[in-house]
Amino acid sequence: MSKVMVMDHPLIQHKIGYIRREDTGTKDFRQTVSEIAMLICYEATRDLKLQDVKIKTPICETTVKELKGRKMAIVPILRAGLGMVDGMLTMIPAAKVGHIGLYRDPSTHKPVEYYCKLPEDCGEREVFVVDPMLATGGSAAAAIQMLKDKGCRNIHFMCIIAAPEGLEALKNAHPDVDIYVGALDEKLNENAYIVPGLGDAGDRIFGTK
Repeated sequence: MSKVMVMDHPLIQHKIGYIRREDTGTKDFRQTVSEIAMLICYEATRDLKLQDVKIKTPICETTVKELKGRKMAIVPILRAGLGMVDGMLTMIPAAKVGHIGLYRDPSTHKPVEYYCKLPEDCGEREVFVVDPMLATGGSAAAAIQMLKDKGCRNIHFMCIIAAPEGLEALKNAHPDVDIYVGALDEKLNENAYIVPGLGDAGDRIFGTK
């Protein structure tokens, strides 16, 4: 079964509170989303495997811990997921970045694919799918299925805010995927927006509202 981790770190909660405010401008919103992604990434990578490596310090030889394999990929769901990539790369600078493009049909609320570009060796990598909002769970589930269809097996999902409905749907669709959530909100409204949420994350990141 998937592991679900809802963050309780004070810094994450403080920063999420800041981006919820309707008067937070585009520049500050974008910067804070990146910072939140970096902090969630810190928690989401806690279980990465380590190996012993012999090195020489200026004083003597010793054995240190390094990430085993160090093959990771970050896959944002376009377009809002792009806002989390820089924060992730700050923590994992050697990671490769793929992109999955999905939009939500306004009448059915179902995800529609329009773009997919992944690293050639994505199937060999630890993959972190990122999207600020987990609303119905449809886009996240579809993106993860696309990755599985292309041979990816070690997949994690990270979001900043989730609705209970979306979290449950994603768990049911992909019980083998660990999920990391910044904050779990109250519900979805009749338009499938998260309540209290923060509005449209893509519009607020890119200033297109």
